[in-house]
Amino acid sequence: MPLDQLKRFKDEITRFMMMYKFALDSFETKIEILKEEFQFLHDYNPIEHTKTRLKSPESILNKISRKGCEISLKSIRDSIKDIAGLRITCSFVSDIYRISDMLHRQSDLKIVETKDYILHPKPNGYQSLHLLVEIPVYMSDRQESVCVEVQIRTIAMDFWASLEHKIFYKYNESVPPRLLQELKEAADSAAALDKRMERLHKEIEEIKESRSEAEAAQVISIRDERFTIPAALMELIDIGGNGKE
Repeated sequence: MPLDQLKRFKDEITRFMMMYKFALDSFETKIEILKEEFQFLHDYNPIEHTKTRLKSPESILNKISRKGCEISLKSIRDSIKDIAGLRITCSFVSDIYRISDMLHRQSDLKIVETKDYILHPKPNGYQSLHLLVEIPVYMSDRQESVCVEVQIRTIAMDFWASLEHKIFYKYNESVPPRLLQELKEAADSAAALDKRMERLHKEIEEIKESRSEAEAAQVISIRDERFTIPAALMELIDIGGNGKE
Protein backbone atom coordinates (compact mmCIF):
# COMPACT_ATOMS: atom_id res chain seq x y z
CA MET A 1 0.00 0.00 0.00
CA PRO A 2 1.47 3.43 -1.00
CA LEU A 3 2.44 5.72 1.87
CA ASP A 4 -0.13 8.42 1.05
CA GLN A 5 -2.90 5.83 0.84
CA LEU A 6 -1.79 4.32 4.16
CA LYS A 7 -1.83 7.77 5.78
CA ARG A 8 -5.32 8.47 4.42
CA PHE A 9 -6.56 5.12 5.73
CA LYS A 10 -5.02 5.84 9.15
CA ASP A 11 -6.69 9.28 9.23
CA GLU A 12 -10.08 7.73 8.40
CA ILE A 13 -9.75 5.15 11.18
CA THR A 14 -8.66 7.83 13.66
CA ARG A 15 -11.55 10.09 12.71
CA PHE A 16 -13.97 7.16 12.94
CA MET A 17 -12.84 6.24 16.49
CA MET A 18 -12.80 9.89 17.57
CA MET A 19 -16.50 10.21 16.70
CA TYR A 20 -17.34 7.53 19.25
CA LYS A 21 -15.03 9.09 21.84
CA PHE A 22 -16.71 12.48 21.36
CA ALA A 23 -20.11 10.82 21.66
CA LEU A 24 -19.10 9.33 25.02
CA ASP A 25 -17.67 12.67 26.20
CA SER A 26 -20.92 14.42 25.27
CA PHE A 27 -23.02 11.74 26.97
CA GLU A 28 -20.96 11.93 30.15
CA THR A 29 -21.51 15.69 30.26
CA LYS A 30 -25.27 15.14 29.99
CA ILE A 31 -25.18 12.66 32.87
CA GLU A 32 -23.13 15.04 35.04
CA ILE A 33 -25.71 17.78 34.43
CA LEU A 34 -28.54 15.43 35.44
CA LYS A 35 -26.63 14.42 38.59
CA GLU A 36 -26.04 18.00 39.70
CA GLU A 37 -29.56 19.14 38.89
CA PHE A 38 -31.09 16.24 40.79
CA GLN A 39 -28.82 16.86 43.77
CA PHE A 40 -29.78 20.55 43.95
CA LEU A 41 -33.53 20.08 43.41
CA HIS A 42 -34.16 16.87 45.33
CA ASP A 43 -31.17 16.65 47.70
CA TYR A 44 -30.64 13.17 46.29
CA ASN A 45 -28.47 11.69 43.54
CA PRO A 46 -29.89 8.61 41.79
CA ILE A 47 -26.58 7.95 39.97
CA GLU A 48 -23.88 6.25 42.03
CA HIS A 49 -21.23 6.22 39.32
CA THR A 50 -20.66 5.88 35.57
CA LYS A 51 -18.15 4.01 33.46
CA THR A 52 -17.39 4.40 29.75
CA ARG A 53 -15.91 1.87 27.36
CA LEU A 54 -14.62 2.27 23.80
CA LYS A 55 -13.95 -0.90 21.83
CA SER A 56 -10.45 -1.19 20.39
CA PRO A 57 -10.00 -1.51 16.60
CA GLU A 58 -8.85 -5.10 17.15
CA SER A 59 -11.98 -5.95 19.12
CA ILE A 60 -14.15 -4.32 16.42
CA LEU A 61 -12.47 -6.37 13.68
CA ASN A 62 -12.90 -9.59 15.67
CA LYS A 63 -16.60 -8.89 16.16
CA ILE A 64 -17.30 -8.00 12.54
CA SER A 65 -15.39 -11.13 11.49
CA ARG A 66 -17.61 -13.27 13.75
CA LYS A 67 -20.67 -11.62 12.23
CA GLY A 68 -19.38 -12.34 8.73
CA CYS A 69 -19.85 -8.73 7.62
CA GLU A 70 -17.94 -6.76 5.05
CA ILE A 71 -14.83 -5.08 6.45
CA SER A 72 -15.54 -1.41 5.85
CA LEU A 73 -16.23 1.60 8.08
CA LYS A 74 -19.82 1.80 6.83
CA SER A 75 -20.38 -1.88 7.55
CA ILE A 76 -18.90 -1.46 11.03
CA ARG A 77 -21.20 1.50 11.78
CA ASP A 78 -24.26 -0.37 10.54
CA SER A 79 -23.48 -3.72 12.17
CA ILE A 80 -21.83 -2.94 15.50
CA LYS A 81 -23.87 -0.79 17.85
CA ASP A 82 -21.79 -1.15 21.01
CA ILE A 83 -18.50 0.42 19.91
CA ALA A 84 -19.14 3.13 22.49
CA GLY A 85 -20.62 2.02 25.80
CA LEU A 86 -21.74 3.83 28.94
CA ARG A 87 -22.72 2.07 32.16
CA ILE A 88 -24.76 3.92 34.78
CA THR A 89 -24.96 2.37 38.24
CA CYS A 90 -27.81 3.31 40.60
CA SER A 91 -28.82 2.47 44.15
CA PHE A 92 -32.41 1.42 43.42
CA VAL A 93 -34.44 -0.12 40.60
CA SER A 94 -36.77 2.89 40.53
CA ASP A 95 -33.72 5.08 39.79
CA ILE A 96 -33.04 3.05 36.64
CA TYR A 97 -36.40 3.93 35.12
CA ARG A 98 -36.16 7.52 36.39
CA ILE A 99 -32.88 7.98 34.52
CA SER A 100 -34.29 6.27 31.43
CA ASP A 101 -37.24 8.69 31.45
CA MET A 102 -34.87 11.66 31.73
CA LEU A 103 -32.89 10.44 28.72
CA HIS A 104 -36.10 9.90 26.72
CA ARG A 105 -37.07 13.53 27.36
CA GLN A 106 -33.86 14.96 25.85
CA SER A 107 -34.82 16.17 22.40
CA ASP A 108 -31.36 15.76 20.84
CA LEU A 109 -31.21 12.08 21.79
CA LYS A 110 -32.88 9.35 19.77
CA ILE A 111 -33.65 6.12 21.61
CA VAL A 112 -33.20 3.51 18.89
CA GLU A 113 -33.82 0.38 20.96
CA THR A 114 -34.71 -0.64 24.51
CA LYS A 115 -34.05 -4.06 26.05
CA ASP A 116 -35.47 -4.47 29.54
CA TYR A 117 -33.64 -7.34 31.21
CA ILE A 118 -35.13 -6.32 34.56
CA LEU A 119 -38.73 -7.08 33.61
CA HIS A 120 -37.45 -9.97 31.48
CA PRO A 121 -34.14 -11.28 32.94
CA LYS A 122 -31.88 -13.45 30.82
CA PRO A 123 -32.02 -17.21 31.57
CA ASN A 124 -28.73 -16.98 33.51
CA GLY A 125 -30.25 -14.33 35.82
CA TYR A 126 -28.65 -11.25 34.23
CA GLN A 127 -30.59 -8.02 34.86
CA SER A 128 -30.05 -4.54 33.43
CA LEU A 129 -31.80 -1.96 31.26
CA HIS A 130 -30.12 -1.53 27.87
CA LEU A 131 -30.70 1.47 25.62
CA LEU A 132 -29.26 2.10 22.18
CA VAL A 133 -29.06 5.88 21.89
CA GLU A 134 -28.07 8.04 18.93
CA ILE A 135 -26.36 11.27 19.94
CA PRO A 136 -25.29 14.10 17.61
CA VAL A 137 -21.56 14.74 17.29
CA TYR A 138 -20.44 17.97 15.64
CA MET A 139 -17.25 17.54 13.62
CA SER A 140 -15.36 20.32 11.82
CA ASP A 141 -17.11 19.69 8.51
CA ARG A 142 -20.31 17.82 9.39
CA GLN A 143 -22.67 16.47 12.01
CA GLU A 144 -22.76 12.75 12.72
CA SER A 145 -25.34 10.70 14.63
CA VAL A 146 -23.34 8.23 16.71
CA CYS A 147 -24.79 5.20 18.48
CA VAL A 148 -23.97 4.61 22.15
CA GLU A 149 -25.02 1.56 24.14
CA VAL A 150 -26.22 2.61 27.60
CA GLN A 151 -26.57 0.05 30.39
CA ILE A 152 -28.38 1.14 33.55
CA ARG A 153 -28.31 -1.18 36.56
CA THR A 154 -28.25 -1.26 40.35
CA ILE A 155 -25.13 -1.85 42.44
CA ALA A 156 -26.31 -5.41 43.14
CA MET A 157 -26.91 -6.10 39.43
CA ASP A 158 -23.49 -4.67 38.57
CA PHE A 159 -21.73 -6.75 41.23
CA TRP A 160 -23.40 -9.93 39.93
CA ALA A 161 -22.58 -9.14 36.28
CA SER A 162 -18.94 -8.46 37.17
CA LEU A 163 -18.68 -11.75 39.08
CA GLU A 164 -20.36 -13.69 36.26
CA HIS A 165 -17.96 -12.19 33.70
CA LYS A 166 -14.91 -13.15 35.79
CA ILE A 167 -16.14 -16.74 36.20
CA PHE A 168 -16.81 -17.14 32.47
CA TYR A 169 -13.38 -15.67 31.69
CA LYS A 170 -11.67 -18.05 34.13
CA TYR A 171 -13.41 -21.13 32.71
CA ASN A 172 -13.11 -19.93 29.09
CA GLU A 173 -16.94 -19.88 28.85
CA SER A 174 -17.18 -23.60 29.80
CA VAL A 175 -18.65 -23.12 33.26
CA PRO A 176 -19.65 -26.28 35.19
CA PRO A 177 -23.45 -26.71 35.56
CA ARG A 178 -23.22 -26.50 39.36
CA LEU A 179 -21.68 -23.03 39.16
CA LEU A 180 -24.24 -21.93 36.59
CA GLN A 181 -27.02 -22.92 39.00
CA GLU A 182 -25.32 -21.08 41.87
CA LEU A 183 -24.92 -18.00 39.68
CA LYS A 184 -28.64 -18.08 38.89
CA GLU A 185 -29.47 -18.37 42.59
CA ALA A 186 -27.11 -15.47 43.34
CA ALA A 187 -28.91 -13.38 40.71
CA ASP A 188 -32.24 -14.16 42.39
CA SER A 189 -30.75 -13.15 45.76
CA ALA A 190 -29.47 -9.88 44.27
CA ALA A 191 -32.94 -9.14 42.86
CA ALA A 192 -34.52 -9.86 46.25
CA LEU A 193 -31.97 -7.55 47.91
CA ASP A 194 -32.82 -4.77 45.45
CA LYS A 195 -36.52 -5.09 46.33
CA ARG A 196 -35.81 -5.06 50.05
CA MET A 197 -33.53 -2.02 49.84
CA GLU A 198 -36.11 -0.20 47.71
CA ARG A 199 -38.77 -0.82 50.38
CA LEU A 200 -36.46 0.39 53.16
CA HIS A 201 -35.58 3.49 51.12
CA LYS A 202 -39.26 4.36 50.66
CA GLU A 203 -39.98 3.91 54.38
CA ILE A 204 -37.04 6.15 55.33
CA GLU A 205 -38.19 8.83 52.84
CA GLU A 206 -41.70 8.74 54.32
CA ILE A 207 -40.27 9.17 57.86
CA LYS A 208 -38.10 12.11 56.70
CA GLU A 209 -41.06 13.73 54.99
CA SER A 210 -43.33 13.43 58.04
CA ARG A 211 -40.58 14.87 60.28
CA SER A 212 -40.06 17.79 57.90
CA GLU A 213 -43.78 18.53 57.96
CA ALA A 214 -43.81 18.39 61.77
CA GLU A 215 -40.81 20.72 62.00
CA ALA A 216 -42.37 23.13 59.50
CA ALA A 217 -45.53 23.26 61.62
CA GLN A 218 -43.46 24.55 64.56
CA VAL A 219 -42.04 27.52 62.63
CA ILE A 220 -43.83 30.85 62.18
CA SER A 221 -42.80 33.77 59.98
CA ILE A 222 -43.37 37.41 61.04
CA ARG A 223 -42.10 40.34 58.95
CA ASP A 224 -39.63 38.10 57.08
CA GLU A 225 -38.26 36.68 60.33
CA ARG A 226 -38.62 33.01 61.21
CA PHE A 227 -39.35 31.92 64.79
CA THR A 228 -39.49 28.41 66.22
CA ILE A 229 -42.39 27.86 68.59
CA PRO A 230 -40.99 26.48 71.90
CA ALA A 231 -41.98 22.92 72.74
CA ALA A 232 -43.54 24.05 76.05
CA LEU A 233 -45.82 26.48 74.19
CA MET A 234 -46.77 23.75 71.70
CA GLU A 235 -47.76 21.55 74.65
CA LEU A 236 -49.94 24.36 76.06
CA ILE A 237 -51.61 24.74 72.67
CA ASP A 238 -52.25 20.98 72.58
CA ILE A 239 -53.67 21.03 76.12
CA GLY A 240 -55.83 24.01 75.32
CA GLY A 241 -57.13 22.29 72.21
CA ASN A 242 -57.90 19.12 74.13
CA GLY A 243 -59.67 21.07 76.84
CA LYS A 244 -62.01 22.66 74.30
CA GLU A 245 -62.94 19.31 72.95
